[in-house]
Amino acid sequence: MIAGLLPAGVCAAEAFGDDGPAGRVALFPAEREAVAGVSPERLREFTTVRGCARTALAGLGAAPAPLVPGRLGAPDWPAGVVGSMTHCAGYRAAAVAHGSAYASLGIDAEPLEPLPAVVASRVVGAAERAWLRADFPPGALPCDRLVFSAKEAAYKAFSPWLGARFGFQDFTVRPYPDGTFLVIPPETEMSLPALPEDGLVGRWSERSGILLTSLLIQQREI
Repeated sequence: MIAGLLPAGVCAAEAFGDDGPAGRVALFPAEREAVAGVSPERLREFTTVRGCARTALAGLGAAPAPLVPGRLGAPDWPAGVVGSMTHCAGYRAAAVAHGSAYASLGIDAEPLEPLPAVVASRVVGAAERAWLRADFPPGALPCDRLVFSAKEAAYKAFSPWLGARFGFQDFTVRPYPDGTFLVIPPETEMSLPALPEDGLVGRWSERSGILLTSLLIQQREI
């Protein structure tokens, strides 16, 4: 499913649960250490999404390598590779690309259901709510979850790229019914590479009860 949101040159792999081949990969020692003491459910999820990442890396022609979460939560990918992983109930996925073509990428998967009200109030800003009312019919889909997922994909693209943490309010996103969304980059005192003034365009889709989003930053865009 996630491959449908990604352009040529980006390799992806996915799994629907933890019982398939991806869930039976051998973890590197550093990966095992990173999840020592976690619950069995978290261990299965961690293993399967890394199995997806190994498959995606193989499609790119890259050798498997330990993918250990760093201080910002994202793993360090092999040299010359950018990538992203995601998981939610019943779904795991990874996507990778050559760093010569893409500066960064982010993917996210979410259940197709509304956010809890307290979370939605923190994630979706007033401008975003107005856009959603203007662009989507009432009840068409859980739009607050779509905004959440788009911001997750944006965070996964920007945070490892810039080496900084961001919050949900640092990004402004406008989803469109055509399966795209606009991301306005965060305002920061950091010196950002030149990005398109009108923002970056990501993609979204809904399939089999899963909401999927992706954002790629091409080298030619910076």
